[in-house]
Amino acid sequence: MDSESLEARLARLERSCRRWRGVSFAALALAGLGLGVAALRGDAPSSGTLVASRWVLTDARGQTRATLDTDAQGNAGLVLRDGEGRPRALLGVGEDGSPRLRFSTAEGQSLAELMVYSDAAPRLTLSKPGGGELFAVGLQVDGSSRLELSDGDGRPRAILGADEHGSPGLVLRDRKGLPRAALRVSPSDDASLVVEGQDGTVFRAPGG
Repeated sequence: MDSESLEARLARLERSCRRWRGVSFAALALAGLGLGVAALRGDAPSSGTLVASRWVLTDARGQTRATLDTDAQGNAGLVLRDGEGRPRALLGVGEDGSPRLRFSTAEGQSLAELMVYSDAAPRLTLSKPGGGELFAVGLQVDGSSRLELSDGDGRPRAILGADEHGSPGLVLRDRKGLPRAALRVSPSDDASLVVEGQDGTVFRAPGG
């Protein structure tokens, strides 16, 4: 009789353990589902946030390939490096809040740069290694636009633009930076052409 009572108690205990395992599994599943839904809604707990003052990405050789940090003035920047660890691309925000994207040579010389000033004046420049800007296009704060083509020394030689009213104009300069030819269309759609020769003679159309 005692043996049968012991077997019965063991059976009841085994059934009870199975029930508790089922309840525990269901509770864990519901908790996991709740966390997943919270993450999808953007309600993930704060403990899931990664906070760091500097982030460094290295390759299989241990060479630094990317860094994300702030400088002494608190300006944030992301720098991408080549296989030798030289900075080649920069995405940052300056002290005045202006964003900047820059691509450089292996020696650190800027080749292309995109900047935005005052939240309304973007500017794109292309340069040659070791030289000045060869190409620049941008919008001004007053709404006007400007395209510059420069020589090998970075001096603007051709300037194409439109004022805040959309009236276009083209100016050609000599190597000293002096305007030698200008073609403009006024807001009233009147066109004018001015050409200056090396001897100082000036041709105007319409004449006047």
